[in-house]
Amino acid sequence: MQVLYERCAGLDVHKKTVVVTVLITQSKGTVQKLTRTFSTMTADLLTLDEWLRGLQVIHLALESTGVYWHPVFNILEEGRSILLVNPQHMRAVPGRKTDVKDSEWLADLHRHGLLKASFIPPKPIRELRELTRYRKTLVQERAQEVNRLQKVLEGANVKLAAVATDVLGKSGRQMLEALIDGVQDAEALSALARGRLRAKLPELRKALDGRVQPQHRFLLTRMLAHIDFLEESLEQVNKEIEQQLAPFEEAMTLAQSVIGIQETAAAAILAEIGTDMSRFPTASHLASWAGVCPGNKQSGGKRHNGATTLGNAHLRAVLGEVAWAIAHTRDNYLSAQYHRIARRRGKQKAIVAVSHSVLVILYHVLRNKQPYHDLGADYFAKLDTARTERHHVHQLEQLGYRVILAPKEVA
Repeated sequence: MQVLYERCAGLDVHKKTVVVTVLITQSKGTVQKLTRTFSTMTADLLTLDEWLRGLQVIHLALESTGVYWHPVFNILEEGRSILLVNPQHMRAVPGRKTDVKDSEWLADLHRHGLLKASFIPPKPIRELRELTRYRKTLVQERAQEVNRLQKVLEGANVKLAAVATDVLGKSGRQMLEALIDGVQDAEALSALARGRLRAKLPELRKALDGRVQPQHRFLLTRMLAHIDFLEESLEQVNKEIEQQLAPFEEAMTLAQSVIGIQETAAAAILAEIGTDMSRFPTASHLASWAGVCPGNKQSGGKRHNGATTLGNAHLRAVLGEVAWAIAHTRDNYLSAQYHRIARRRGKQKAIVAVSHSVLVILYHVLRNKQPYHDLGADYFAKLDTARTERHHVHQLEQLGYRVILAPKEVA
């Protein structure tokens, strides 16, 4: 088997240790094998860096093990070619399994070029990715805390959520603070309503006629304080994301030219796929990596329906949100695609199909640096007309007719 790298190393990474096996191909074709174990503390990783530089090893392969590969990659990244490998792509042959054998197997596969590298975006994109993923976590935590607050209100016989659209709006917030202060009178509480909520005063009085106990007031106090803290954290994170996005202003503008993608979604998508589309050979490779295209399931010469791959869960979630937003729009190509597929195959499959289309569009938009131009809501209607014409013309030609199509004269 051809040797692609004469000097390479395989790293089996764990939480506390990293086992490194270096394979050096000698002039006579023999292989020198060196194996050492290092701690994952920064000082020991710097020692590992010096050891590899002394051996002139610049081609490394390490297994993607949770977040434990991050410290190793951060120290060894500069001046080297590092392959991050999916563990499912490098299953060893059956036998005794040890950390040393895993590192040897990884190094041997890399030596012959048999490993498939995972996508690692450049450092600025990785930094942006950490921020956008943390922002998503804060949004989810806030939603969970709001749900807990509504649960406490239900336990206190307060049905505010059944009348007010936003329990934490200006009106709802004043009513909650009044409940915490001990106000029990439904008339006094409903008088705090503002704007359009005042049109629902009779229903609001009934909804606020509850049985609020001391433990309810305590829980409401802590939950409102927690929500305030999360909102302040979100504001700070958004400011930091804006600063990190400054070098990617052009890419942000291009991404937001696609229907359904606003600033938040554009930042989250760019943080996952980056701005350099040359990392993916084609749009199909990007869609496969993201997990928004059908799987490949073939047996006996027949192709069967294959489920989508897991892909990038964070990117899939954002694309799903964008697709749902597009589903509620009108008069554009992507919306027409959603409704066309949803009628035949259901909403969930339509969402995946639109997510795939959005990602393919983004690939070409970012690669060509040209904004998105919509094909129009009547694209499929025109396509169906042309297909219907070809079908009937073909049938008539099979019967021996020569068909000439001419437009109908308008009276």
